[in-house]
Amino acid sequence: MKFVIVGYGRVGTRTARILDSEGHTVVIVERDRDKVRRSEEEGFETLHGDGNDESVLEAAGLDDADAIGGLTGDLNTNFAACMLGKEHGCRTVLRIDADYREEIYETYAADVDEIIYPERLGAAGAKTALLGGNFNVLADLTEQLSVASVTVPDESPVIGERVIALELPGDARIYAHGSDREPMTIPLPRTTLAAGDTVAVMASPETLDDVRATLKGT
Repeated sequence: MKFVIVGYGRVGTRTARILDSEGHTVVIVERDRDKVRRSEEEGFETLHGDGNDESVLEAAGLDDADAIGGLTGDLNTNFAACMLGKEHGCRTVLRIDADYREEIYETYAADVDEIIYPERLGAAGAKTALLGGNFNVLADLTEQLSVASVTVPDESPVIGERVIALELPGDARIYAHGSDREPMTIPLPRTTLAAGDTVAVMASPETLDDVRATLKGT
């Protein structure tokens, strides 16, 4: 598969390395010349330019890309890149930075396929570790792990189940949970799943489809 990554900072770099290690084609779009140089030194095809410039993204190969990730620290650039990618038929992943607020999530969630906010997940993981848990978080991903968010539909068989007790295929686990009333965070022991809730799941790539099917009842 081919992926266009906009932004070669901390999140973009790690994401690109993981995708590359799994044999995928990765093209980087970056406006900072030092980061462009670093990306090229690591062997990635890299375009110098803004992620909100359609001509730059077209040169990166949007027409034959499977997905685009807007992973810079600038929300406007990320959203513009995703909207351009959407016009070209790409799956879209939008990064929201540390100033995450629920209203921002709600504003953009309907327009992209996935939203990530690694700073918040990192903080949630730190909280879990301090409480004695052993969850891995986004910053610790390796090529053996993938993450996805799944919205629980009305017909899901897991409705009413406790989040922390839910059995999923393989070694998959839920590390964050949210509803229409609250943002995503580490689930408490008594937290149960309801229709419309969203969960963040970590699983091996080969079991991710089975995990989605289990949560959605398909």
